[in-house]
Amino acid sequence: MINLKNKKALITGIASDRSIAAGIAKTLSQNGVDLVLTYQNDKLKSRVEKIGEQLESNTKIFPCDLSSDEDIEHLHDDINKLWGEVDIIVHSAAFALREELSGNYLDNISRKGFQIAHDISSYSFTALGKKFNSIINDGGSLVTLTYLGSQRVVKNYNIMGLAKASLEANVRYMASSLGEKNIRVNGVSAGPIKTLAASGISGFGEILKHVEEKSPLKRNITQDEISNTVAFLVSDLSSGITGQIIYVDSGYNILAV
Repeated sequence: MINLKNKKALITGIASDRSIAAGIAKTLSQNGVDLVLTYQNDKLKSRVEKIGEQLESNTKIFPCDLSSDEDIEHLHDDINKLWGEVDIIVHSAAFALREELSGNYLDNISRKGFQIAHDISSYSFTALGKKFNSIINDGGSLVTLTYLGSQRVVKNYNIMGLAKASLEANVRYMASSLGEKNIRVNGVSAGPIKTLAASGISGFGEILKHVEEKSPLKRNITQDEISNTVAFLVSDLSSGITGQIIYVDSGYNILAV
């Protein structure tokens, strides 16, 4: 049985109730975790507040644009003042310019788009680990969300594939840096799921249909399946696991022709 009672978690990346991060917040809350949820801007504030109000455990809401070191500094200070410590950090933030998520990769890639995608989708995880390092408890756990497009060419995923590959390398290097403090770092490679972010990928419906037809389990995954895996990774049940990418994709990643 997973025991997370009285743990304290920071969860970033909620954009709507369909966000993977929203499902993770719900599952962790049901297991007794106190939460801090962040919102990127005023447009998303009310959505995150509404999600927070529906959770079972103590929940606070703070602003944080992960592209800003100043915002991450303020978030650290807010959490340090609130708790003085943190056990769990869930990073579920990713972004790329919409025009670069369709068509021919080389035709649409730009230096600006490359920098933006890597900054938000990969470096922001590093920035959180770096800033919160001093207040993460012994036995703490950091988890990020990635996708198979980091390892395979997925139509229209384009620059996000490179950014997710960077993120997965980030998991390994952060696990090495934090391991001596008994802090673990892992990633969950989730299969395609209908979220606000996914809607920006051209032809996303085709990807869902393809996975449903071809994956060993012959279906797409659910928000709960991702959330349950994250709960396992931040619990003592996974105390010997770090630096890993865990696939939750109905087995699709094992397939070739």
